Amino acid sequence: MTLRLQMLGTGGAFAKKYYNNNGLLYTDDFTLLIDCGITAPTSLHQLGVSLTEIDAILITHIHADHVGGLEEFAFRMKYEFGRKPVLYISEKLIAPLWENTLKGGMSQETITSLEDVFEVRALKEGMLNQISPSLQIEMIQTSHIPGKPSYSLYLNNEIFYSADMTFQPDLLKELVYERHCRKIFHEVQLVGPGEVHTTLDELLSLPVDIRSMIWLMHYNDNMEDFIKKAGEMKFLRQHEMYTL
Repeated sequence: MTLRLQMLGTGGAFAKKYYNNNGLLYTDDFTLLIDCGITAPTSLHQLGVSLTEIDAILITHIHADHVGGLEEFAFRMKYEFGRKPVLYISEKLIAPLWENTLKGGMSQETITSLEDVFEVRALKEGMLNQISPSLQIEMIQTSHIPGKPSYSLYLNNEIFYSADMTFQPDLLKELVYERHCRKIFHEVQLVGPGEVHTTLDELLSLPVDIRSMIWLMHYNDNMEDFIKKAGEMKFLRQHEMYTL
């Protein structure tokens, strides 16, 4: 059973060069889009990936760089292909996604709810959710903006994929030392204080064996200046295919 990851973008919320931090996760029988930000439709077009090739979308939290492309995705699927895309989402995010993000642009006579444009499949946090025969995902609530739920992902009980999150070293140590995590894809803020994100300096404070598992994403446009400063950690690259 092989997992592959191809990032549509690897940049932070305001990145222009690297696009929004969204990725395609491929299994032998399934393609999952993790987050669908503003730049996701453009990146899919550049890769030559049709919306119909994506089996489902999973949303980690409600910021434009993670959900800003959902309106285009849903409208095109409805009017071009006559289909409702499958949307995996935490129960806590269903109402806010519609009421606070999509309703203003999508609401019309035939569209009055999230369920009118998506096949919504609610995910429960802290338990394994079977997404496909070869993909299980656990939603782990991680801290980001106070009062706004945000979820990181534990894939097949061995790979951690962070949403935007503040530094949680105890969680990372638990995943590695107690839950046998073997690879970590972690967001990083390269400059400035980490008020709602994890900084490079914070990640560099982790034990070397954990640092060696980390691939960095959600970074600033000046990422190239930090390659030699990241120690054992590597940077994910936009559009490259990684076997997990």
